[in-house]
Amino acid sequence: MNTLPEILRQLRSERSVTQDQVGEAILVSGSLIAAFEQGRLVPQPDTAARLDEFFGSGDRVRKSAAEAAEARELERERRRMAQAVWFRPWGQLEESATALRYYEASLVPGLLQTEEYARSVLDSGLRSQREVDELLAVRMERQSVVLGREDPAICVFMMDMAALRSAHPAMAKAQLERLLAESERHRTFVHVVPDGVGMHIGRSVSFVLASLDNGALAGYMEDIFEGWLVTEPARVTGLDRAWHTVNALALNAAQSRDLIRQMVREL
Repeated sequence: MNTLPEILRQLRSERSVTQDQVGEAILVSGSLIAAFEQGRLVPQPDTAARLDEFFGSGDRVRKSAAEAAEARELERERRRMAQAVWFRPWGQLEESATALRYYEASLVPGLLQTEEYARSVLDSGLRSQREVDELLAVRMERQSVVLGREDPAICVFMMDMAALRSAHPAMAKAQLERLLAESERHRTFVHVVPDGVGMHIGRSVSFVLASLDNGALAGYMEDIFEGWLVTEPARVTGLDRAWHTVNALALNAAQSRDLIRQMVREL
């Protein structure tokens, strides 16, 4: 039985059209069609219906997409259960937020980490190899779920220069190139707080803020033991103010890309 990506590639080959042409015909981007064909994303029911209509394939794409979505949801639920209990409330908000703002003082944010970098972060020497493998799989799944949505949240990632220098030299170039690639994605912005700005409130803490579709704002923080959701209005407001304070010191998106690109050239 053919998989959804195989079906889509076969239908497009039979029609002799490009990914961009398919995307234009059903009112999505060619890159989204590529994501479907690579198995990175599953088309939503309305998108699958338009694909069937374009290819004249009956309900072949819709049925295969529904099966793929069900399988993904089962796997996602398994991954959720593998998450620490204290992380699950935040994980659910992260998946459904309309906007996410990350600030990291010393590490590349988890959603932007390469697999090699993420493994080095998770392999602290205190975990078994099995635990590291499972946590790594969960992190990679989070990246797919949050950044790979058809209608992704606006994601702003802000980090100090220390985060850009945190990778082992053997993996530094690949990680920086990943940051560059992610910074060019739709609705994703990467900002760097440069050296020389002096002390600021972000030096001592990393945090995330999520804007929800009901207009509410929630935060998330963690230490070496666990993480916790921040919902008390006064504390959320404090995190929001801290974000804006640090953001005022950061380079804009274009300047940040230029800086990261320069670091890549120097490696």
